[in-house]
Amino acid sequence: MHKKDTDIFTIFILCTAMLIWASSFIALKVAIEDMGPMSVIFGRMIIASLCFVFFIKKFTKIQFRKKDIKYILLMALFEPCLYFIFESYAIINTTAGQAGMITSVMPLLTAIGAGIILKEVISKQLIFGSILAILGGIWLSINAISTQSAPNPMWGNFLEFLAMICGAGYTIAIRHLSSNFSALFLTAMQSFIGALFFLPFALYEYNTSNYEISMQALPSILYLGIVVTLGGYGLFNYALSRTHASTAAAYVNLIPVFAVILAYFFLNEKLSTIQLYASLVILTGVVITQMPTGLKTRLVQSQYVANFLRRRKDKHKK
Repeated sequence: MHKKDTDIFTIFILCTAMLIWASSFIALKVAIEDMGPMSVIFGRMIIASLCFVFFIKKFTKIQFRKKDIKYILLMALFEPCLYFIFESYAIINTTAGQAGMITSVMPLLTAIGAGIILKEVISKQLIFGSILAILGGIWLSINAISTQSAPNPMWGNFLEFLAMICGAGYTIAIRHLSSNFSALFLTAMQSFIGALFFLPFALYEYNTSNYEISMQALPSILYLGIVVTLGGYGLFNYALSRTHASTAAAYVNLIPVFAVILAYFFLNEKLSTIQLYASLVILTGVVITQMPTGLKTRLVQSQYVANFLRRRKDKHKK
C-alpha cells in the first residue's frame, strides 16, 4: 500500500494503540508485584502466541526473501526481546506514570533513525520539540522521589530510555516490513519469537525465586497478552502500513498523558509540583512536534522530492 499523509482513520487507530500501550504500564506494574518480571513477560508472549495459532496454516503460505528474515529477526530482537527486558525492570524501579513520561523521547530517536535509514524528512520542529521533551524527562527523573513501589526511579527511567531506543529500532524495521507483510503476520512473529526468547529466562526465574503463579497477577497477564500485544501492536503495525514511521512514532507522545491519568486513577500515583512542571515541559515539546510544518519546512521537503526525482531520472538515462 502506498504510504500517505495521516488520515482521520489512521489517527484514530494510532490514538487507540497509544491508549492501550499506556495501560500496559499499569497492568505490568500490578503483575510484577506478585510475580517475576521475566515470568510475566513470558506469560504475556505465550498467551499472545496462542491467539495466533489459528492463523499458522495461513502464515505457511507466505513467501520470504533472505533480507525479509533478517528484518523480521531484527524487529523481534528490538521488540519484544530487548524492549521488554528494559521496560519490565524499569517498572520495578520507577512509577508507571514516570515510565510513561520517558516514552516522549522515542519520536526523536525514530525520526533520526528514519531519516538516516529510510531517508524520511526530519523537520526542525520535530527535533526541537523532542529535545525539549527529553530535557523534561531528565528533569522529571532528577526530581523523582524513591518510594516503596519505586525504589530507584532515576535508574528505572534510564532503563525506560533504553527501551525507547529499542522501540525506535522496532518502528523502523516494521516500517520496512509493512510493505510486504500484513500487520497480523508481523504481530504474530513478535509473539512467537518473544515466547521462545523469554522461556529460558522465565524458567530460571521460577526456579531461583520464591514466588508462585499468582491468581491476582493472572488477569493483568491476560490483558497484556491479548489486549496490549494483540490489540495494541496489531493496530500500530497496521497504522505503520498507512503512514510514515516518523509520523506514527510521534503519536507515542500521547502515552505520557494517558499513562499519568491511568496511573492516577488505578494506582493512586501522584506527581510532585516540580515533577508536574517537568511533565509540562515534556508535553510542550510534544505539542511543538505536532504543530503543522511551516513554509520553510515544506520548501525543504519539496526540494528533497525534486532532488530524488532528478537522481532517478539521471540514473535511468545512464
